[in-house]
Amino acid sequence: MTKDELIVAVMKSCKSDDLSKRLTTDIIDNTFDAISKSIKKDKRFAYPSFGTFTVRNRKARAGRNPQTGEAIKIKASKTVGFKPSPTLKNSL
Repeated sequence: MTKDELIVAVMKSCKSDDLSKRLTTDIIDNTFDAISKSIKKDKRFAYPSFGTFTVRNRKARAGRNPQTGEAIKIKASKTVGFKPSPTLKNSL
């Protein structure tokens, strides 16, 4: 699903006819901004019946350059992990 498809789906599911595409876009953008800020601040964001986003640390490791095959060092980094709730997982 693309961002535009999400916007259209949200507009169709809402019962209000006053909801414009621009307003829906602003609402969705602000929602994801709030989620991002929560993950940065609290290292976690949970939404019941959907799942939990958490910050995960990746260790430094050895890798290979796919073009040359040369061994390279990959630095430690942070990423966001997602664990689906049992409700979401069972609905798949």
